[in-house]
Amino acid sequence: MKAIIFSIFASIILFSCASQGAIRGEEYFAIGMAYYDLGNYDEAQRWLNRARQSDRTLMASEYNLGRIAYETGNFAEAAEHFERVLSRDPENLMALRAAAFSRIRNFDFEMAEIHYNRIMSLLPDSTEDGFNYALVLFGLGRFEETETLIKSLPDYQNDNPAVLLLLARSQHAMGKVEAIDSFARWESLVDPPSAQGLFEYGLALESAGFYARALELFDLSLNNLERDGPLLNRPTIQFNIARLLLIADPENPQGIRELQNAITNGFSNNEAIEAFLLDERLSSDHRDEIRRLLDS
Repeated sequence: MKAIIFSIFASIILFSCASQGAIRGEEYFAIGMAYYDLGNYDEAQRWLNRARQSDRTLMASEYNLGRIAYETGNFAEAAEHFERVLSRDPENLMALRAAAFSRIRNFDFEMAEIHYNRIMSLLPDSTEDGFNYALVLFGLGRFEETETLIKSLPDYQNDNPAVLLLLARSQHAMGKVEAIDSFARWESLVDPPSAQGLFEYGLALESAGFYARALELFDLSLNNLERDGPLLNRPTIQFNIARLLLIADPENPQGIRELQNAITNGFSNNEAIEAFLLDERLSSDHRDEIRRLLDS
């Protein structure tokens, strides 16, 4: 009903403006934003593109076209709209943040870093922007810089779970044993912890040789999997449980059973399997048995 009423209202506006011989950018913009509020993004885009032709509504139209592109998952297009705003107004913080986060969502970390460098020069004490900048550095594989930046954030001292998890991930990527403490602090602050985080915690424990505790974390990860969403899947966890059992407890037949379950359930990461077969800690009997499983 709201959409029908608005369509009639828009027609009245257009007829009135046309009868005066001038349809101004403000009217186009108002109609576009009204359609935006109704969630009708196609119509909103149509009118905002018209409003963009007027200098008075150009910047606002460009920004809101970026919002529409972002909300519909077109992150590269969204960034381009926000960056056109920045070309005219380089210190527009709303557009800077929107462009930077759109670049993150599109995995354009190099462009995101350029924006966050600018943001941090304008707002050096911003915890939220600092955390997002750390995400960009992590995405670029610059783990030491990620760790340094995180430890400079006020929320690091306040035990923010998201900050601690990113810290743990950067430390684990560098092979630092401190990752275990960071993961433990993160786990103590969230209830329930995510399956992905628990799985990575288990990998860090395994790297440090704490095999029994790592298996506990992999099992917890399986238990939390359905609630956590699509970032992780059951066969991947089962494969890592099997790999750990076959290395840490080779006499336990559960290792081969878990591997068979992983393969049956669709585990198909050939690179991970080949790397495991080359692991010197794997017995020759188990290596032969794994090859037989793969062949069958």
